[in-house]
Amino acid sequence: MIPKIRTGTGGTYGLIRYLYGPGKRDEHTDQHLVASWNDFAPDPGRNPHHTIAQLAAQLDQPVKAVGDRAPDTTIWHCSVRTDPGDRHLDDNDWATIARRIVHATGIAPDGDTSACRWVAVRHADDHIHIAATLVRQDGRHAGLSFDKRKAQAEARRIENDYGLRRLTPGDGTSAKTPTSQERFKAERTGRTQTSRETLREAVRQAVSGAASEEEFFTRLREAGLRVKLRHAPSGDVLGYNVALPGDRNRDSEPVWFAGSTLAPDLSLPRIRRRLTDAPVDTAGPRIGTSGTDRSAPARHRRDAAAVADRAAAVLDDGDDEAAAQLVGAGELLDALAQTSPVATRAELRDAARAFERATRSHIRAENTDIRALRSAARGIVHAGSALGRGEDGGATAMVLSTLVLLTLAAARWHTARGHAQQAAASRQAADHLRAAYRQAATTPMRAMREAGRALPESERRRHETTIRTALGDPDNRTGAVGRHDALAATLAEAEKAGHDPKTLLEEASSWRELDTARSNEDVLVWRIRRIADLPSGPSRSNRLTADNTCAKPGAIRAANRAGLSATAGPATDSRRSAPRR
Repeated sequence: MIPKIRTGTGGTYGLIRYLYGPGKRDEHTDQHLVASWNDFAPDPGRNPHHTIAQLAAQLDQPVKAVGDRAPDTTIWHCSVRTDPGDRHLDDNDWATIARRIVHATGIAPDGDTSACRWVAVRHADDHIHIAATLVRQDGRHAGLSFDKRKAQAEARRIENDYGLRRLTPGDGTSAKTPTSQERFKAERTGRTQTSRETLREAVRQAVSGAASEEEFFTRLREAGLRVKLRHAPSGDVLGYNVALPGDRNRDSEPVWFAGSTLAPDLSLPRIRRRLTDAPVDTAGPRIGTSGTDRSAPARHRRDAAAVADRAAAVLDDGDDEAAAQLVGAGELLDALAQTSPVATRAELRDAARAFERATRSHIRAENTDIRALRSAARGIVHAGSALGRGEDGGATAMVLSTLVLLTLAAARWHTARGHAQQAAASRQAADHLRAAYRQAATTPMRAMREAGRALPESERRRHETTIRTALGDPDNRTGAVGRHDALAATLAEAEKAGHDPKTLLEEASSWRELDTARSNEDVLVWRIRRIADLPSGPSRSNRLTADNTCAKPGAIRAANRAGLSATAGPATDSRRSAPRR
């Protein structure tokens, strides 16, 4: 159940006329009163002798009686809507719900005969509108401190009492939802999102990995947004407004949104605090990396996987300072959503939108450095699209496998603090990331499984024994044979590159728990490939072996002598450092 409160000025005639009217699309049917302050208010919907003007006049009477002493805000309007899957509520149910809402918010406490005047109008099966005036019948002004919070709390109790869908309670840190007018406008103009939502996403992406305020504003303009800066008399920038090109109001003026109205953390002061963790410019090649010839997008995705793994470990430690890691993780998701191939882009954008809610709470991390996460995001943005530039599917799958665990760690962190909305958003983001991972990992994992099945029988069984021992199934009680083909292929590659398979597997397994992973094998494959600095797919020699399973041994040896075999070089020390445990 969702209560939405708005306030206004003037008389109630316009509001009552709308509530009893046909609606903007003739969606209002059987408009009638279900409850009122005295249960005798005129009902123009059911009694032909009553008019809208009579009802509005009775509501406005206390306001007119005080004259110039009336408050600036005189109208209180609350819509209360049930979920589409909820059971049907009749007029008596809605009348009781209306009285509970006006009691909880202070509009009309039970037993207070001098409280504000109010009516509850029903013109659809799933919701009512409560209209009230904010001058009590004794002439005093209504006390409405924290009315929105109180209405939400009462709605949670009503859900429980009536067996309705229980919504997660909020904490006042969510972004403002689009108004009905904004949604109608988006539908009229054929847009899938409102201007507010589109701008919020564009601003988030612009700040992802930005190194300075100037770069942030430049990115906004490069994204095609209109940008207007607010200056102090001294010339200092105080804030900013953004608008979509072509989005105009009835006066043909651009529809501007301040950053703070898009989301609490997108105000310029909050963005400036984030920019103090300036990312390191990672656009150029690094000294000391593997000899493997990787594209920039692949390199930065691999680096981001290691950074995300460390952030997940910090969240698992449970410290309040880990709140900053959530902000950095949000930037990383926004960076991937901008640069990933079409096959995964939609799910990644949905994941970033969902996780945005998880980045905000009342917990402030004052002393945490998130430059590593912001640098990883910056590297991904500057490297550009991964499509067709080497390791595109595998490198993306590598970072997504880690981000799934990171979002689940975020859900646990929020749950431990009672942040129901943020925990739900984290789990929703994890679901989208899993879907994106399946898209990205299909080709490289299939290639690794084929390479694992093509290994010589004795070598494959040796690696299977190592795997089963590390995963706690030394006797192979499941009876499965070859069920770790991709992992066996990865260990075989690592062994050829000079690593000890058992040591690698133990190290990868010890980083953090694997209980939340849908596939332990997938997680371990990507961890080992990152530790050993292996390509994100089977090496060329392994693919050749898989393609020539039925070929003569002499032909395979000849091909290898011709120089078709290539394996990754040994890992550098910097790649061997495990995340915090």
